[in-house]
Amino acid sequence: MLFPDYRPRRMRRNETLRRMMRETTLSVDDLILPLFAIEGKGVKNPIDAMPGNFQLSVDNLVKEAKQAFDLGIPAIILFGIPSKKDALGTQAYARDGIVQRAVKAVKDKLPDLVVITDVCLCEYTDHGHCGFIDGQTVDNDATLDLLAKAALSHAKAGADMVAPSDMMDGRVAEIRAILDENDFSQIPIMSYAVKYCSAFYGPFREAAQSAPKFGDRRSYQMDPANAREAIREATMDVEEGADIIMVKPALPYLDIICRIRDEVDLPVAAYNVSGEFSMIKAAEKMGWIDGQKVMMETLTAIKRAGAEMILTYFAMDAAALINA
Repeated sequence: MLFPDYRPRRMRRNETLRRMMRETTLSVDDLILPLFAIEGKGVKNPIDAMPGNFQLSVDNLVKEAKQAFDLGIPAIILFGIPSKKDALGTQAYARDGIVQRAVKAVKDKLPDLVVITDVCLCEYTDHGHCGFIDGQTVDNDATLDLLAKAALSHAKAGADMVAPSDMMDGRVAEIRAILDENDFSQIPIMSYAVKYCSAFYGPFREAAQSAPKFGDRRSYQMDPANAREAIREATMDVEEGADIIMVKPALPYLDIICRIRDEVDLPVAAYNVSGEFSMIKAAEKMGWIDGQKVMMETLTAIKRAGAEMILTYFAMDAAALINA
């Protein structure tokens, strides 16, 4: 089809035609809101690097979850900040841990809201790494049992879904086995299957107080230069029993989301991470961009790339705009 016989602008000349021709539509149902639970009562600590986000005590977290639910957001994902940390991250799998109590409180008040829990050790260890430390190295196999215990404790607390983010080899199979053995076969696993070692996580590490005390996470998170490796990582987690495959971060890895969507016959999630959020907020504050429009363009791009679910700190703002 060539000009002048074909004129693509015919179908762009007014908003109704543009809406009819729109190939990708962002819905509130696509959004998952991350929330940070912290000890105490009446606590709402602002996260400086992530405007509009807070470390919340359980009572305030329930209120925030209620606001999300009232906007039609179907799910939240919880991260915990314990009052004490140790080498084994024991608060990650404590029966009365901060996430376990937050899960129970939210489910008691909002039984129809899907509560997902992040399964990792970095927020709970005094060294800030995602697993058991042997010298200066994260011991992959020794970490698996701890992650499985954490996932089981979340399920017992009432979580609807668990999401391992540690990037240890074999952890999906370990978690699937312990859930099935304890009559939680109905609990799905959203695997952070393709998680890159990214500089875009900086603001999150402030929020979750999870920066490593030595070294970095390049030995277990993926090299940003690699694409084919993403297929291997995702395929392995599918074979181990994952129900949803996640790519993290989202915006710098739209090509990876697209490749995973083509290769994997499971739902695909993408995490619009803290650095992506904070850059937009900072540019908006400076008056350099229209923050709302850039937010919606960003989320639409992530969905267009192939993500059915988007974990994003923009969830409430985006939902309010979609619902308007």
